[in-house]
Amino acid sequence: MAYNFVAPERDQLYLLPASLTDWLPEDHLAWFVLDCVDEVDLSAFYADYCEDGWGGAAHHPKTMVALLVYAYCLGVRSSRQIERAW
Repeated sequence: MAYNFVAPERDQLYLLPASLTDWLPEDHLAWFVLDCVDEVDLSAFYADYCEDGWGGAAHHPKTMVALLVYAYCLGVRSSRQIERAW
């Protein structure tokens, strides 16, 4: 199915450092959270998204779940604090 999501580009090259993987060591919590979220069945989230291409692109549910889990692991539970932090 083709949903209208903003695609996360974790391998995108930046000016400094060369890529996102250069910012975080291999054993960083963020990589663990991403691996865990990849294993979770998020099919219930996809049911609410339209495939007709109307409207702006939404952030991918995996990206949003990973953000929430990572923030919760760091003790940040307020959506306003999460927005300000990231």
